[in-house]
Order: sequence, then structure tokens, then C-alpha cells
Amino acid sequence: MSFQNWDEIRTAYQVARIGTVSGAADVLGVHHATVIRHIDALETRLGAKLFQRHARGYTPTEAGQELLKVAETTEDQFSQLAARINGAGSEMSGELVVTSLPGLSQLVTPVMAQLMADHPQLIVRYVTDLRVFRLEYGEAHVAIRAGAAPTEPDNVVQRLHEYQVALYGSSAYVAAHGQPATAADLAAHRFVGPEDLSTRAPFYRWLAQQVPRDRVTYRCNDNESTEAAVRAGLGLGFLPVPMGRHAPDLVEVMPAREEWTSPLWLVTHVDLHRTTKVQAFLTAIKAAARDWPAQCSGRH
Repeated sequence: MSFQNWDEIRTAYQVARIGTVSGAADVLGVHHATVIRHIDALETRLGAKLFQRHARGYTPTEAGQELLKVAETTEDQFSQLAARINGAGSEMSGELVVTSLPGLSQLVTPVMAQLMADHPQLIVRYVTDLRVFRLEYGEAHVAIRAGAAPTEPDNVVQRLHEYQVALYGSSAYVAAHGQPATAADLAAHRFVGPEDLSTRAPFYRWLAQQVPRDRVTYRCNDNESTEAAVRAGLGLGFLPVPMGRHAPDLVEVMPAREEWTSPLWLVTHVDLHRTTKVQAFLTAIKAAARDWPAQCSGRH
């Protein structure tokens, strides 16, 4: 089927964003009955329920979320087009959505703070997650990814920096168990490591070559959980250098190594790459990254 009525999709987008029919009607400048009619017509055309109705409002179903991802990026593209046509393309306002690995927040947040200070009308959504966000569906304007260069079509990919990790332990753990001097000493220690054995992280692959799996006695799936476990003294664990160096109760037992390092990439979708707010963020993060080597060296 083809979507021939953008008004219906735009209505569904506003209902999902606001959560109520009355709120969407106010934003769209229409009667609430028009909003209900648009939703009903769209659900009939699709043959699927887009929302769960309840006393507090409307919540998107799984089908609704898939449709609304496309609607959100289309809305953004229409807004950018209108801005360019009206000569307002230099304005910095609305939402900027940036995603990265959780361990980069100490580096990315100061960039966001300065950008928002310079452009008070900007609203930033900074989402840290291990999953790969789909830029073609409008899940983010900019993604900062680690590992092999992204290869999705229609994405603009730029090298940013390197993702450096070091091996950390809590002060209490090091006092009780000592600090490994070489890789040969690692087998005598306990580790906080990945729950997923298929992880492609180079530092975890290196660890698997050094110690038996049963030495990884606490297993989790994100940096925050790893940091909490290491700080609790449950074992030694790998943490991003910016995260580890900001925790005063952690000891760097092995500094960052080249074989543990992954490249960092800036990824944008070609349709939004040249927009003013995306370009402003890219310029700011690349300028900040020039100072990162001193911050990420692991030296305090």
C-alpha cells in the first residue's frame, strides 16, 4: 500500500509524542474529532492497531512505534526544508538527538553544554546505549560508534578518535589481592566481564586469551554495571579511560593498550548531514576531540 495522506500520519505522530488526543488537537489546530478520525482511518488502512487506548491517553503499539519512527524523521526533514526555503536555515532550535556508548558521556557532555550555552533554543537528547541506532528511521541525528567502520547505505561516516579502555580494580580489591604486574599474573585474579561470549570488543577477546572463562566471576552487559561491580570489589574490569579516571576509588592496574583500542566514528544520515544543528555538533565534537588524547591517556 502507499501512504497518500500525510495529515493522518502527522496526526498519529503528534498523538504519540504528546500522548493525548486533546493535546495533539491543540498542536495541530484541529478539532479533537478530526484527530480521532485520522487515527481510525490510518489504522483501517494499515489493518493494525497503532495505539493502546487507556484512561490517561494513547500509547503506541509496536506497529505504531515502527510507523512513527518514519513519521518523526519525515517531520524533521520537512522542518529543515521549510527552514531553508524561508531563509531560516541558520537557526539553531528544536531537538538534536545524539547517541553513543555509555563510556563516552564524560567527553560528550561538555560539548553539549557549550553548544546549548551558545544556542539556548536547542533541545538535546543524548542517548547512551550499546545498541546500534537506525539513522535511516530517524532514531538519531548523530551516532558515535566504536569498532569497524559502519557500512550502512546513505550514511556519512567520519573518523573521530579512539575508544580507549584500561583495566581497573577498586582500592579495596587491590589492597586485598594485589595488583597484576604482567599478563601472566591475571589468572590469579577475579574479573568482571561480559555476559555475552560473542562480544567483538578487542579487550574482552584479549582477556579470553589470558584467563579461563571461570575467572570471569561477575558478568554483565554495560559499562555502568561493570563500573559498579568493579567499585564494589567484585573483581578487575575494563572501563573506558574517561569513566575510570573520574572514579577516585578505582586504581588503574593496567593502562590502555593499543590492542584494546577501537576507532570511534561519527555517523550521520545523508539527508540530515548538512543541517545546521548537525553541522554545529560535528564541528564542536571534532574540535573537542583534538584535546582528548591528553584526557584519554590514562595519566592522572
